[in-house]
Amino acid sequence: MNIRKRYLTLILIVAIALGAVGTYVGLSVFAEDTSLNNSGFANSDPDLIAELADQQENIEENMGKMSKVVDAFSIIQENYVEEVEDTQLIEGAIQGMLGSLEDPYSVYMDQETMKQFNEQIESSFEGIGAEVSMKEGNVTIVAPIKDSPAEEAGLKPNDQILSVDGESVEGLDLYEAVNKIRGEKGSTVVLEVNRPGVEDPLEVEITRDSIPLETVYADTKEKNGKLIGVIELTSFSENTANDFEKELSQLEEQGIEGLVIDVRGNPGGLLPEVEQILKNFIPKDTPYIQIEDPSGKKTRYFSKIEKAKGYPIVTLINEGSASASEILSAALNEALDYEIVGETSFGKGTVQQTVSMGDGSTIKITRFKWLTPDGNSIHEVGVKPTIEQKMPDYYYTNPVQVEEPLTLDQSDSKIENVQIMLEGLGYEPGRTDGYFNEATKSAVEAFQQDQETEVTGKVDEKTAELLQTAIIEKVQEGEDDLQLEKAVETLTK
Repeated sequence: MNIRKRYLTLILIVAIALGAVGTYVGLSVFAEDTSLNNSGFANSDPDLIAELADQQENIEENMGKMSKVVDAFSIIQENYVEEVEDTQLIEGAIQGMLGSLEDPYSVYMDQETMKQFNEQIESSFEGIGAEVSMKEGNVTIVAPIKDSPAEEAGLKPNDQILSVDGESVEGLDLYEAVNKIRGEKGSTVVLEVNRPGVEDPLEVEITRDSIPLETVYADTKEKNGKLIGVIELTSFSENTANDFEKELSQLEEQGIEGLVIDVRGNPGGLLPEVEQILKNFIPKDTPYIQIEDPSGKKTRYFSKIEKAKGYPIVTLINEGSASASEILSAALNEALDYEIVGETSFGKGTVQQTVSMGDGSTIKITRFKWLTPDGNSIHEVGVKPTIEQKMPDYYYTNPVQVEEPLTLDQSDSKIENVQIMLEGLGYEPGRTDGYFNEATKSAVEAFQQDQETEVTGKVDEKTAELLQTAIIEKVQEGEDDLQLEKAVETLTK
């Protein structure tokens, strides 16, 4: 028994150590293009060699600390009523250790999950198109991807997913839940969603599709005789920075006198991509970010450019702007005093690193904290706009799910939601306090007539679906974008 335990402990620790070696050496070679000596270590990285030597010295100490884990492993294998695979127990132990950190961003990913994770930062993938996170133990939407099925279905930041196709996600880790939500193009999934401020859970049916990762969109606006460039970034994936620089160059050739960088609904992504973008704007005498390592040591990072651009910049943020989006907006504000327009962002101030376990599985672990140029943390707080601006009320409406038609003289929060929708679509409900009066009935009738459906003046299931579709289409068209209008106005004063 003791021999087996010591053997198993050694195997576990050596496997973890070797997994870390492969990852860090790989990162060193990729980042610095260093050559490897015969032992497989980077010749030009003495710090790495010293770190690995320290890991080797700690193996015997770790063997003692792991004895309780090995005892549990042996007890289960030898006493459990049914046969249990070694892999199941080992992976469960890893997941348990990570879960004890109570950090939603530190997770274990098996081979299949890792494959899907890589797809999300490369070319395209199939699914609903939404960034999710664990927030207070709940699978939570950070932001739907632009033009994705999730956006078209009306999912919003901070929606909490309760079940997938009738199966509860309670107790699942983030990637187990994601695997249930994702699926092949053309297939459908039904999500039960708890939305803050809405009394009853919502049921949202989504048809999965291919989600291309086009992340940069450019446009121009003209106001007060000035040409303003607008670049929207939907995430920070591979090639985002290069595409951004191409679009920026074209806008500058057109003679823009100001720039709006729109990261609303942008859940973040790759740290090097946002760093490359910031290096276009923040001069070398001011850091664009600070990184704090596990020991508390803070390192400031600088660009190489001599001076800032000759035009002002405004960033646009909202509650779906997270991580790299927050780095961008906070850096431009603190380093160059550029305005931030919108609503307080999500609040993710940590950086994760993937560590290979040697068999295709990976641990994604929080490795660093990122801080603003002035050394401030926004984690679980968010970036606050310097100019607060909400969108029109209809942007914040929710799907109306009715069992019995809503009709004259009723009073209900769902009716208030309908009235705000009708008003946003150009109809006149007479009031938006939730009381279904004659004016509301007339507005419903006018809407039904325009939609070429049965005119009843009542909001039944069909009318509710048509209202939701019409609102989503109007939002996607960008009408009444008060935040963008405020950003452009700020640049043209």
